[in-house]
Formats: sequence, C-alpha cells, structure tokens
Amino acid sequence: MARRVITLTAKQALEQLSRPGPHPVLRGDLALVGLPGVIFTPQSGLGLPAVAFGHGWMQPVRRYHGLLRHLASWGVVAAAPAVERGPLLSSRVLAANLLTTLDICTGVRLGTGEISVDPARLALAGHSMGGGAAVLAASGADRVRAVVTLAATETRPSALDAAREVRAPGLHLAAGEDRIAPPVGHSEAIAQAWGGPVQLRLLPKASHLGFTEGRHWSELMLDGSGERGAQKLGRAFVTAFLLRVMTGERAYDELLDSDLKNANLVFQREALPRR
Repeated sequence: MARRVITLTAKQALEQLSRPGPHPVLRGDLALVGLPGVIFTPQSGLGLPAVAFGHGWMQPVRRYHGLLRHLASWGVVAAAPAVERGPLLSSRVLAANLLTTLDICTGVRLGTGEISVDPARLALAGHSMGGGAAVLAASGADRVRAVVTLAATETRPSALDAAREVRAPGLHLAAGEDRIAPPVGHSEAIAQAWGGPVQLRLLPKASHLGFTEGRHWSELMLDGSGERGAQKLGRAFVTAFLLRVMTGERAYDELLDSDLKNANLVFQREALPRR
C-alpha cells in the first residue's frame, strides 16, 4: 500500500519549519580532525544528508550556529569551516574547504557511532561570499546534490561563470534591501546562469546581513544586521529545500511551490526535483 503523503499549506509549512525539528542536537568541533570549524548533528541516525556551509566576508561562524543547529534538529548534518575570516578572503580556498568539510562528514565517525552520512546526499550552502564559494565548489563536484545561497556575492573566480556548470538543484534567497550585493548583479545573475533546476526568491525586507545572528563589529562597515524575519524565512526555506531534494520529503511542497508575500518567487527554471 502506498504511503499517504500529507501536504501542509504554505503557511503551515513555514510555521512548522521555522521552529526546531524533532531531533535532539549534538555539537562537535571540526578542529579535532584538522579543520577549524563546527558541526551539528542529530543525536542519532544512519544515512543522513549533510550540508557544508560557507560564512560571509568577515563573519564568524558563530553567526550561523542557529541555522546549523536548526538543520540538525530536522535530521540534516550541518557543518561550517571557520577559515578565511580575514579581509582578504579567498573564495577559492573557502570552496576547497567546503568540499573538505563534506569529506569529513562522510569519512569520519560522528558522535558515538550512531550517526552516519550518505555520500549520495551531500549539499553546499553559504551566505554572502560563502554563498559564492558554495557555487564555485559545486561547479567541480558531481557528488553535490543541492546548493543553497543566502544573499550570495559574486566572487573571484566568478561564481556567475561557475553557476553555468552546476547541474545540481539550486535555491537562492536574495535580500531586497541588500546594498552590499544587490540581487540584480549577484543572486539574480547567478540564478539566471544556473545550469540545473533553480529557484530564486526575493525577501523584500531583508538586508545583506539579515540572515546572520547576534551582533558583530563588522556591522560598522557592512550594511544591515541580523533580522528575525530573514532568519525565520531562511531557516524554513533552506530546511524545506534540503529535505525535498535530498530525502524526498513532500509534506512541505506548498512552501517551495508558492509565491509568498515576504518571499517572492521571482524566477524558476524546471520544477525542483524530489529524490
């Protein structure tokens, strides 16, 4: 007998996915295996999906702990390397470290042995220049099954050029009040160039730093600060997208398929696939 799928309305899905999921969460230190950074995992689970997350320019990884913990509570192993934090961030080096982070997730025993990652369920994500680095990394890695960016920034080498080579499904969340990386020349351009199924959403009230958490001195130089609305929407859409693409979860389809007032669906090429 086929399993009955209960699909929530977009509003119901948003409210549910913006809250912590059902899994207790463990936190670990990537430095124990030679790479500075942090990893959050569900307390247990075999064959889990995993995502490596790239931080923004001058942003400490702690500003994304809430998002990483949130994903782990929904069954996704989430890790972020704490590298390239100086003003001369190398997107190429950060991209390489994102792929190394995925290697760690799949090749190192996690927790007490009750956690494992499925090598066929790997994703990349990132904010600002970390989003651009995620695109760079995905362009040369066929094992990456999904890519998510938050207020992505064009990089050197070019994330826009790299996007043409990415076949994995992509979700790009752009900030409407972004004065650092205006969507038209960054997130929107990357989405338009994407080589696979892709969706671009505009959060009209969000700033460039809206997706970050807490406070940091870099806000004196950069535009914006952490915003609850952007964080809520970011957590819900990133979770829904990763669960749909990497696990085949269909309960949240309406959220991903609907045009919402505060998360406008402005561009889509091909329907987002289900595993």
